[in-house]
Order: sequence, then structure tokens, then C-alpha cells
Amino acid sequence: MDDRFARTVPELAVPWQAVPAPAPNLLALNEPLAAELGLAGDALRTADGLGLLTGTVLPPGAHPVAQAYAGHQFGGFNPGLGDGRALLLGELVDRDGRVRDLHLKGSGRTPFARGGDGLAAVGPMLREYVVSEAMHALGIPTTRALAVVATGRDVHRETVLPGAVLARVASSHLRVGSFQLAASKGDVALTRRLADLAIDRHHPALAAADAPYLALFDAVVAAQAQLVARWMLVGFVHGVLNTDNVTISGETIDYGPCAFMEAYDPATVYSSIDEGGRYAYGNQPGITQWNLARLAEALLPLLADDQDRAVEIATASLSGFGRQYNAAWSSGMRAKLGLPADVDDAVAAPLVDDLLVLMQAGHVDLTTFFRALGRAARGDTEPARSLVLDLAGFDAWTDRWLATGPDGDAMDRVNPVYVPRNHLVEEALAAATGGDLVPLERLVDAVRSPYDERAGLEAYAAPAPADFGAAYQTFCGT
Repeated sequence: MDDRFARTVPELAVPWQAVPAPAPNLLALNEPLAAELGLAGDALRTADGLGLLTGTVLPPGAHPVAQAYAGHQFGGFNPGLGDGRALLLGELVDRDGRVRDLHLKGSGRTPFARGGDGLAAVGPMLREYVVSEAMHALGIPTTRALAVVATGRDVHRETVLPGAVLARVASSHLRVGSFQLAASKGDVALTRRLADLAIDRHHPALAAADAPYLALFDAVVAAQAQLVARWMLVGFVHGVLNTDNVTISGETIDYGPCAFMEAYDPATVYSSIDEGGRYAYGNQPGITQWNLARLAEALLPLLADDQDRAVEIATASLSGFGRQYNAAWSSGMRAKLGLPADVDDAVAAPLVDDLLVLMQAGHVDLTTFFRALGRAARGDTEPARSLVLDLAGFDAWTDRWLATGPDGDAMDRVNPVYVPRNHLVEEALAAATGGDLVPLERLVDAVRSPYDERAGLEAYAAPAPADFGAAYQTFCGT
């Protein structure tokens, strides 16, 4: 393993060690990801393998560090964040030559723990495993869970829970908050080193650009616009979209209080700590742009010597976010509706807008409805029609939509059958916490092939029971 992050920006890395796991027990191993990394599954199941996955047996070149970063949390700036219960073990090169971070979560207190115990419970770590694998299968850029290992140590939350460590893989763990911390120190040289690291890691061609740091910001804006559009198209609600959870790579990170929206409603909030709805489903594009503005502020000294000119440059770049997001969203919705390429946007946009109004008014399940529309495009409108309340409105909309000649087969390739339904996730996590991993394994199997409808998995495609969703909340697990 390499420790380039720690060597390049030692000001943002505190050398640290994971706490021992009294009785490590492998709960989940991501075999496909292990193969990508060139790691043998059998070796990871040995004592030394479990030691790697819990940070207690380190390969040559691994020098674990807790990363330091700042961040706006629910709009308020905190200059002293960082990995309070996590460690970056180091970087490795996968079989395709890509550099990947290997990172732990729940490995014990660090200097950034702020009174926390630094530990994690089995349920939240398995949630990240399930949901990140689903996101990967949906084609959404994401960090991925390599493994979840039970530690044999109790974790005290509202109740006593079994503890676990998550081993996570990412293109990098550089985030908006990393740059905010460098900027808060007033250290332009540190900000420059961090930006150079980001360019080399994610966009090496930009090093030769006339204005490489502006090009970096442009690239991050583009990546985040694409990312949040993809979230919105499948109903993913991140739940805690603070600046320290916005990656420079454009990967989804931190699956704490996340959930998939069921009934379509832009005001949907699941996170127990988002009392004001700041990170509601419909707010995610605007919040992402706000977070990118904080990155722009941190990069100002690199954009121009004159601050007013730097602000002008950053503002012009950031203004492209809305255009890029809208283009990605509109393209995605056209695909979800199976619209042919020759359908004019003047026809497509009202179709989308009017449909979403019908769905919100009728509390229509997002995933079920769009999958049913594929059947409607092939002549069977009843499955979709049965989900709405305003039948006359739906019939009128359907006539307009069918007149465009939608492609039902193409719709099935972008509208999933299976997502991590919240009630199924909770059932699987509860069973796994009690020692039964079968429901978890079945759920992971379903969401890893989200577009392929399979016999015997009908329960994984069904919406939650009527009495489940009204008061459903998710929690960070800290």
C-alpha cells in the first residue's frame, strides 16, 4: 500500500491506529470488489485478512491516518471535523491500474472523535454495504463496501448493539471539507498541494491546462451535477449532505441516514437529525450547488491574485451547475419515459412536469410506477393506472405520452425493479444484528441486478406496507 495522501498533505493527516477487535467475525465480503482490487477472497477470510479489514494487521506501506477536514453541517461551519471513527489505511492500485483508497469506519476513537466512542454498530455498517452496492449496480458513482466485520465488542447507543467495522473503497476521500480546512488555515501552499493531489488523482490531464485549478473546479461542478441528477432519477435521499460529505471525485459517500424515496414527494425527509428538511429529496440539487460554492471560496486564492477577479471566475463556473444538472435530469427523465430522440423538448418537458404533479398528488410509489410504465408502453396500461388517484388525469396524460411512441424495452433498461426498499433494509439489518444473515444476502442479491425481473423476488419489488412509511426515520448510527 501507498501513503501518498499522508505524505502530500501531512497537515491533514494524523497517524493513528485502529483499536483491536476482540473477536472478529466476517459478516459480509464483497467478492466482486475484492477481485477488482486483486485481493483473494480466501485470504481475506483468514486471521490476517480479518486483521487487514479491521486495521490491526497492516501490509507493507500502510501507515494509517485519520483525515482532518472542516465542513458546513446543516449550514453551520465547523472547522474541527475529521475522521472521528475512521482511518485511511492507504492507497492501492487495482487490476485496471486505478488508485483506490482503503478506508475503515468504526475502527475506534481518533483525535477528531469529539466525545464519541469511535465505534460503529453492525446495522449501520451493513446498511452502507447494501445501499452502496445497489447504487453501484444502478450505475451511480459511489464509494463501495469491501467488507463488514463484526468486532465482538458491544456498542452503546439507545441500546447495547454488536459492534462492527466497515472496510470501504473509494477513488479518494478528498472532499469539499478538505479544501475548507486548508483555506481556514490561510495556507495557500497547502490548498495548492491539495488541489494538485486532486488533479493528479482524478483529472491528470488538467495539469497541462492553462488554468488547472479552474479546470479542476469545473470538473467537480460537472461531476456533482451528474451525480445529484442520478440520485434524483432513482429517488435516493442522502440525508446528511454536509460539505464534508461532498467528494471531489463525484462519488456518493456516507450512507448514514440515507433512504430511497417511496411515494413521490419533493419534501421527503427520512433523516432523524434533519428536523428542518434542509436535505429533503427536492432540495438536493440546490444544496449541492451551495456546497460547491463553499469549495469555490476555498479555491479563490488559486483562481486569481485579485480576489474580486477570482470571485468573478468562480461565479461564472458555478453558474454552469444548474445548466448541467438540468440537462442530466432532463435526459434521464426522457430515458425513464422511453421518449424517442426526435421528440422535441417542448413536448417532453410538459410530459415530465405534469406526470410528477399527478404522482405527488396521488402519493405514487416512484420505483413501482416507472417500472409499470414500461408495460404501458407495450400496451398494458392497467398496472400503472392502478397506482394513481386521478384516473382521468392519468388517461389524458397517457394519451399524450403514447403519441410520442415510447420504447418500453428501453425503459426497462433504466427503470429498476429492485432498489433497497426501506422496510426490507430494516428487516435485513434487524435479522443480521440478531445473527441471521440470510435476509441481508437475499436483499443484496436482488439489488445487484436491479433491472432484471426475476421469479421469486416479487417481495423485493413491492412497495412497503401501508403502515410502514408514514413515520419512518433513518439514523446516523453515531
